[in-house]
Amino acid sequence: MKCMAEGERRIAVVGITVENRRKSAPLVNNILTEYGELIVGRLGVPYRERDMCVISIIVDATMDQLGALTGKLGSLPGVRAKMALTT
Repeated sequence: MKCMAEGERRIAVVGITVENRRKSAPLVNNILTEYGELIVGRLGVPYRERDMCVISIIVDATMDQLGALTGKLGSLPGVRAKMALTT
């Protein structure tokens, strides 16, 4: 298994669920804009029946950057963010 060098960039997919989308979506979008230079692609799907949305983003970032991004998102009320790293 290859060890990652500190600061090595990884490709990851971050899955984000946003409850109470009218209230929380603007806060999520502000954070995604802040980290926009790391985002390769984004897909957002509103789930109106449950008053939520699901967003997936593909990012090219260091582990520190990924942790900061998912940590900020996860600190918002009603928002969950999980990442999946590529090998």
